Amino acid sequence: MFDSNLIRAATALLAECRSRGLMLATAESCTGGLIAGVLTEIAGSSDVLDRGFVTYSNAAKSDMLGVPPELIEANGAVSSPVAASMAAGALLRSRAALTVAVTGVAGPGGGSESKPVGTVWFGLASHGASPSTQCQVFSGDRTAIRRATVAHALVMLDAAVKGR
Repeated sequence: MFDSNLIRAATALLAECRSRGLMLATAESCTGGLIAGVLTEIAGSSDVLDRGFVTYSNAAKSDMLGVPPELIEANGAVSSPVAASMAAGALLRSRAALTVAVTGVAGPGGGSESKPVGTVWFGLASHGASPSTQCQVFSGDRTAIRRATVAHALVMLDAAVKGR
């Protein structure tokens, strides 16, 4: 289901989290649960992955993660403030020490001049720190954009875990 590079990255991340006693949670929009999916592809991942939130609609972002609807209205779902709020909401609603959130435009439609297809905002949250965000613009079709988003989320999580 997942390519060997993603499996290797997920396996390494799980091992690093396990060695540090850290649990993770995901809050996913454009990936539809693929980050949690690649982590759970590895047997025994339940000692690291607490849960994954698939919040594809704006209502789900609000209902499940507590993202204020007015934040989405003011900034759009694909934005730094919404990614940060998603990550913070996942942290509050899980037993995780570290969360990653993704919200983006996977295409083929839905893009705009300011947020072209391939635009993805990432959020990271951990206890005792303000959420951080970053934006990436990936190229390719929907599958390539979603795959690149998963790969980048794993890299971000790994760097955050190693930086603790």
